[in-house]
Formats: sequence, C-alpha cells, structure tokens
Amino acid sequence: MAESPRHTAILLMAMGGPDCLENVEPFLRDVRGGRPTPPELVEEIRERYRATGGKSPAVGITQEVAKKLERQLNEAGDSRYRVYVGLRHWHPFIKEAYAELLKDSPGQIIGVCMTPQQSSLSTGAYRKKVEEARTGLEDHTPVTYVGSWNRHPQLIAALVENIRGGLQKFPAEVRATVPVLFTAHSLPERIVALKDPYPEAVKGTVEAVTRLLETQPAYFAYQSQGRSDEPWLGPTVEAMLETIQQAGHRHVLVAPIGFICDHVETLFDIDIELKQVATKKHLHLERMAMLNDSTPMIETLRDILSAHESSLSSQP
Repeated sequence: MAESPRHTAILLMAMGGPDCLENVEPFLRDVRGGRPTPPELVEEIRERYRATGGKSPAVGITQEVAKKLERQLNEAGDSRYRVYVGLRHWHPFIKEAYAELLKDSPGQIIGVCMTPQQSSLSTGAYRKKVEEARTGLEDHTPVTYVGSWNRHPQLIAALVENIRGGLQKFPAEVRATVPVLFTAHSLPERIVALKDPYPEAVKGTVEAVTRLLETQPAYFAYQSQGRSDEPWLGPTVEAMLETIQQAGHRHVLVAPIGFICDHVETLFDIDIELKQVATKKHLHLERMAMLNDSTPMIETLRDILSAHESSLSSQP
C-alpha cells in the first residue's frame, strides 16, 4: 500500500510577551539580548501589563489563530496541515516550537510571520531563529517562508471593515470628516540606510487602505519608539496628534495597521497613554478593533498559504 504523503507544518511566528507579571523582567532581558533592564524600567513596563490584564494577550490570541487556521486548512478532513506557534522572546520560543513540530515528522515546513510588513529587524529575526533551530537540531526538512503580505486584498478589506466599524463610535454628523491616524511600530532609523523594506511596506498598507476609504482624512505616524539613545523612525503619534489638532479636528480614529492583534502597544500605548494625550488636546480619540482571531484574519492566512504553496508547486 502506498505511503500517505506527510503533512505540512505551519509555524506562526510572533514576538511574544510575558504570561504573568512575574515574568516581565525575564521577558525584557530576552528582548534586550541578555542585558539587565534597569529596575525602574522593569517596574514601569510591569505597570503597563498590570493595567491591561496582567499579561500579554497576544500569545493566547495567536494560539487561537493557530487552532482555527488548522481547522480551516483541514476542512476536507484529510489532516494535511498542522499549525504551531513559536515566539521570538517568550515561551513557546521558536526553537521550542520547532523541536515540537519535528516530533510529527512533517514533509515540509512553512514559516509565517504574524506581521504583514517585513523587516530585517523583526521578521528577519524570526527567520534567523528558525535557521538556528534547524542547525541545532540538525534538521533537513524543507523550510520556506511566506513573504510580505502587506497589500493582500483580504487583509486590506478586513482593515477597511474594522476602520469603518471604528468610525461608528463617533457622532453620525462628523464621521465623514473624522481623520484616521494610521500607526505602525517604530524601528531604529538606521534601517533606512540599510534599505530595509519596512518603511515602504508600511506605506503600501496605508496606501491600499486609504484608496478604499476614499475621501476620509488620513494621517500616519510611528508609535512605541524604543528606549535607546539612537534615533527611531518618526513622526511620533504624539506629534501627529498636535498636527491633527492644529488642522481643526476634534476627533481621531487610530488604526494600528502595523499590528494584527491586541497587545500592550494597543491596549496601553494607545488606549490609555495616547488617549490621555488626546484628552489634554481636547481630542476625542478612539481605536479600531484589531483583527485578532477573527474570521477575516483566518481566511486571509489561509489564502496566503494557498498562494504560497501554489508558487512552490509551480517552481521547476
């Protein structure tokens, strides 16, 4: 009897976050490459997590995405796919997830970075972790990676739907003129000299979304700049709120298109900290809902993987 073809392992990769307040310090140590974090900074970050539920929700959300995606990929009942979650800076680390998926003897592995915009400092680092795991485990299973999906039509449609939903939080008579402030996580400015694709990828997402929003006023800023002496990409969201206020607006909807799911950068940096800044400027600030583990998010990933596998099968 012919042997059944081996399954495909899908490895969803994300930054990760602490699973409890006690693990904020070791999480930060991993983010900082093993360097100790000043106690006052540890306590500041711990307070941010305390104010938003005591842990990062991103890990649980990504695990839910994995479960739902696996069900959709295997809807024909043939169990051709198994989906795993690997994190760069916390458990399950990418190396842990890789070792776990090898136990199931996959025929191939496809890596998917859970951020649409590619960068050598973020998504590139995830791939490096995979290659380190392969080397350490002396594994030779074929591995490929999904590239940038910053302009994927289903992603753009889902973002537009959530933005339109967010605009419903404002009075009907002002919705058409409420500016949308698009944001993405900032990275060190040195990536520009390296010709990193990130700034253009972010710009591409914003352009695709604004095209469908048509006449809605739009602005863009980078958020959550790091605590280091080197310059980071701007403008900052705080500076852009000033610009929006000076333009005569009294409302603003924040659309964090550089993120897929909720975590401290949305729940604290925007919902608490930035909202306080906006209130002082007499601005009514709201945020769109994140895609999280929604049906549009799962269908987007399924379509991305289908196109990726089709491209592999068409190669000579």
